[in-house]
Amino acid sequence: MDPHKFYGKDIPHIKLHPEMTIEDLVSVFASSGYNGRQLGDAAKLYAKMIKENATICLTVSGAMTPVGFGGIIKTLIERGFVDWIITTGANVYHEDHFAWGLPVKQGSFDVDDMKLYEKEIVRIRDVYIKFYETLEAEDQVIQKMFGDDFSDKPFTTAEFCNLMGKMSKENAKFPEKSFITTAYDYDVPVYISTIKDSSLALNLAVHRLRDKTYNLDFVREIIEQAAILYGSRKSGILELGGGVPKNTAQQTGPLLDQILRRNDGGQDYIIQITDARPDTGGLSGATLQEGKSWGKVQDAHNGMVTVYVDATIAFPILALYVLSNQKTRKPKRLYKKLGKLYDKLRDDYFKNPENKIKDSKKKN
Repeated sequence: MDPHKFYGKDIPHIKLHPEMTIEDLVSVFASSGYNGRQLGDAAKLYAKMIKENATICLTVSGAMTPVGFGGIIKTLIERGFVDWIITTGANVYHEDHFAWGLPVKQGSFDVDDMKLYEKEIVRIRDVYIKFYETLEAEDQVIQKMFGDDFSDKPFTTAEFCNLMGKMSKENAKFPEKSFITTAYDYDVPVYISTIKDSSLALNLAVHRLRDKTYNLDFVREIIEQAAILYGSRKSGILELGGGVPKNTAQQTGPLLDQILRRNDGGQDYIIQITDARPDTGGLSGATLQEGKSWGKVQDAHNGMVTVYVDATIAFPILALYVLSNQKTRKPKRLYKKLGKLYDKLRDDYFKNPENKIKDSKKKN
């Protein structure tokens, strides 16, 4: 449709009534304007991704698990609406508090942080976490989990999180209260885009000082992520916030096309929930259309929706919408397929005679 002509759907005079469902509410959003309309369109695009059996990546930046939203992610995994995840180490670390029954409480943002420090209360905006009863207790859990693992061979963060899910399922007090254990159960790969920038890595320091070396195979990790895209008939991303998780998921297209010299074209669909501005040049606020110039998306005009809103507002609406009207999908269980996906991408790369020649020259 030519956006420069005067036609389109009529804006209704919206009416609300007590019997309305989440589907009705999303229709209200979609029939309105501004970011309300974008939110409605995003919810419907998410439903389309599910209907078309697209391989769906969820990226999570910011502090979403301390406010309990790991439970939403867990439910989406169980319904088959999330196939793989890229998040921050902080979200994985804080999610594990719930599995072990460590205290996380509502607090206040209008406080004297000097007094909170004296009372050994750690604050994330208006969420309170106890220094010893929560953080110190979680640190002991992490240190015990990884004292004997990953110190003698290269590993990926997907393997790290898979083991964490296994250990929490077997030992935690409330294993059902963690999307990491659910990801383990459903073979959903969980990648941590910058593991060293989190308490997960900080807790490996005590073992490194005892001469245990940790060798993160970050190159295999990015190849696995591109292999997931390469092995998918259709692929999409639901981005909560921006940051490194957003770029990690989107760079799968440039790896395939720019580096491996393919012409696959990137993601079919992307939904971006962000409060970052595009005019500052930062990745978090970069428009999805801009990503087309990098080969991150298939089409600069279709299959993309950006909503400028707090993710803690938008995410539950999108999630409840698809949970209310989409049938459960069979889990893709990508974690157990990563090896085959990797091998397929590698084998196809070397089918190109030019790549075989380059490899032969390097060996000689």
